[in-house]
Amino acid sequence: MHGYLPAVGFALRGEGASIVNTLESRLHVVWYAIIHGANQRDTIAPEFVLTAFIFMTEPLARYQTRIETALSRALPPAGERLADAMRYATLGGGKRLRAALLYATADDFGVPPDSVDAAACAVEAIHAYSLIHDDLPAMDDDDLRRGRPSTHRAFDEATAILAGDALNTLAFALLANSPLPPATRLAQIQTLADAAGWAGMIGGQMGDMAATGKTLTLPQLQAIHRGKTGALIRAALHLGALPAADYAAYAATLDELGEHLGIAYQIADDILDATANSAILGKTAGKDAAQGKNTYPALLGLDESRAIFAEHSARAQAAATRLPNGAPHLCALLARIIHRSH
Repeated sequence: MHGYLPAVGFALRGEGASIVNTLESRLHVVWYAIIHGANQRDTIAPEFVLTAFIFMTEPLARYQTRIETALSRALPPAGERLADAMRYATLGGGKRLRAALLYATADDFGVPPDSVDAAACAVEAIHAYSLIHDDLPAMDDDDLRRGRPSTHRAFDEATAILAGDALNTLAFALLANSPLPPATRLAQIQTLADAAGWAGMIGGQMGDMAATGKTLTLPQLQAIHRGKTGALIRAALHLGALPAADYAAYAATLDELGEHLGIAYQIADDILDATANSAILGKTAGKDAAQGKNTYPALLGLDESRAIFAEHSARAQAAATRLPNGAPHLCALLARIIHRSH
């Protein structure tokens, strides 16, 4: 049996072709190949495809299923235009990396998943709002998100702005009303507010916009992405561990893990933007270069970017092993979203 990915020209042969049959799993196969440096006309061996499929489905799929169900319940019911836009933007697919990291961390710290459903929904709501606003004409001006029209194209700019605003505030309402003790709820609210605000995600986005068309040093580029991408990843780890009695003893290690994971994830994203196409990415490919954005490939080239990706991936995995019991759930997730993709 033969399968084919016409969007990028990868031939999938053998058993793997019959199971790699969704956009999300195709994305991860191609992510591996591009980060690894495979040529787009290469044939991918069946054992590679099967490995990539396993990478995609376990344990990530278990967390994805849980967060999709939780988000559907947490969002306002469909029927009103604003609610429809919020649901469109939030439930429209995606890897759910941040929620998965949160759940995996909670598992390793012995925190029941139903205790952190609200936090997982909150971090995904913040992420969804940021994507809505990023796509607006005044920001990155992108008409495509997750393989379909971005929210301001599916609705209109005013509705998209308000949907993003509503998701932002919903995130903190979810944390405030979670079943956790008041002190833990307050700590989670503070953690997410710090990560999403002027010194975190929004500040990083502002830095990215201000630096467009300019040449940055590597430390300057990493400082921008530490906020723009890394802050929410670090927050997800802390949100999953905060309810645990021994959280404070591991807070610094969670920071270290999130720091390296955030850098590695951004490098992978930059490489994909430079080498993949829109059908695979689910958003407009080549946008960074067209807009004069500062990226790792633009600054360092693809080979050095891949080398730095490998370095930070390894450091993230090393940090994870210093968490309770060696963090088997988190390490398994990292092995699939980082190690197996390099």
